[in-house]
Amino acid sequence: MSQMPQQAAVPKCPSCEEPLESGDRFCGACGYDLSVVPARPEDSPTLAINGAVPAPDGVDWPVARDSDGHGHPAPVHAAAELPGTDSGGSPLPPPPPPPAAPPSTPAAAAAPAAPAGSPASGVRFDRPGEPDEYPLQAPDPRLTAEQAPAPEPAAVPRQPAAPAAAEKVCVACRAGRVDDDGYCENCGHAQPRERDHMEQESGPIAAVSDRGLRHHRNEDAFSVGCTALPDGARAQVAIVCDGVSSATRPDDASLAASRAAGESLLGALPRGTHPQQAMHEAILAASHAVNALADEPATAREQAPHQNAPACTLVGAVVTAGLLVVGWVGDSRVYWVPADRATPPARLTEDDSWAAQMVAAGLMNEAEAYADERAHAITGWLGADAYELEPHTASFKPDRAGVVVVCTDGLWNYAESAEEMAEAMPPDAADRPLHAARVLVGHALDGGGHDNVTVALLPFPAPPQGAGSA
Repeated sequence: MSQMPQQAAVPKCPSCEEPLESGDRFCGACGYDLSVVPARPEDSPTLAINGAVPAPDGVDWPVARDSDGHGHPAPVHAAAELPGTDSGGSPLPPPPPPPAAPPSTPAAAAAPAAPAGSPASGVRFDRPGEPDEYPLQAPDPRLTAEQAPAPEPAAVPRQPAAPAAAEKVCVACRAGRVDDDGYCENCGHAQPRERDHMEQESGPIAAVSDRGLRHHRNEDAFSVGCTALPDGARAQVAIVCDGVSSATRPDDASLAASRAAGESLLGALPRGTHPQQAMHEAILAASHAVNALADEPATAREQAPHQNAPACTLVGAVVTAGLLVVGWVGDSRVYWVPADRATPPARLTEDDSWAAQMVAAGLMNEAEAYADERAHAITGWLGADAYELEPHTASFKPDRAGVVVVCTDGLWNYAESAEEMAEAMPPDAADRPLHAARVLVGHALDGGGHDNVTVALLPFPAPPQGAGSA
């Protein structure tokens, strides 16, 4: 059980050597707590032999002088009065002056000198003068409410300023403002860019684009939309572009091409332009938009002598009642996957690439050509430095329902053949195109995601009567 501390019976304060009275529990001079003074050990002095005390452990300790040699007692020195030296024997630097008292605190008063007869302890107790009254934490009850001083406000931790409503908020801390470089000004977290992952639905069409797992930005772009033909029939449009990474500003090139081609198609089809002719004109409009980037100041600043002008590939599809039109420049592709999976799927485009040229020339079979490291070197693209623009267009009249797959090589690298693409696509893709597009993008990411991945799906309704290729 707990016990109260007992007062030690000592005649003088162990701290300041002031005399104590019987029953004191604290020193009246310095306030030392006498209850912590250990009990005096029992003294068992060693008997002197021939007037000398044998040194313990065989050490010959020098005997202190008891006089100064003239019959007077030896002087007593306090520890503070002796000169100090460092480990090399050099005098110690003088102590720094005491800090000045703050304006609100009374100046410290010098401690009273110890009585002449008291021995020096070597410890100095300088106590600042204490004010008569300490400031109260609560208002003084002796003052009226009007006279009482206002309490000082409590310190509040500084919080980041809340961003304005029009500013972008950090996705990590949900408090900081995102600067123009895409980083949070509060926590420094890099923000996901808008084009890192994009999804869009337009009527029955859906498209998904993802940066992938290896690229630092998404250089793909797409454009989807629906319009009406002069006879009131619906037309569905999808454009997918892939920026050429070895060129300057490939992301800007794909974005400009997809927008120009999409706007051209959606503007030409309602005027009665044949879908295949409208596709050809859309590719030309996309080419002009990419060529214009080469003259912009931004390209001049970024372009080095070893770099090419902005460039991209393009592939697109138009679905109308009973008619499917495709167009392309480069190595992005269109696949046809019938709703009846017992019917074989098909690839509807031919790549503008080194591998396709080798196969067309009969120099290699398809497996050998696409296994070569030069397989993906493109021979056709949109850009100011393209050798010659040759838009490819083709039209088909499927005799059954199905889904049109428009994609970049970031997807077909992981489902190259039409059979592999059909196997990767969910069976309900015609009813849930956005879900199916997400599944296809996930298939590419699960396979490694070495490139940007973009796919657009256009359901093709069952025609009233069968038709072959047009």
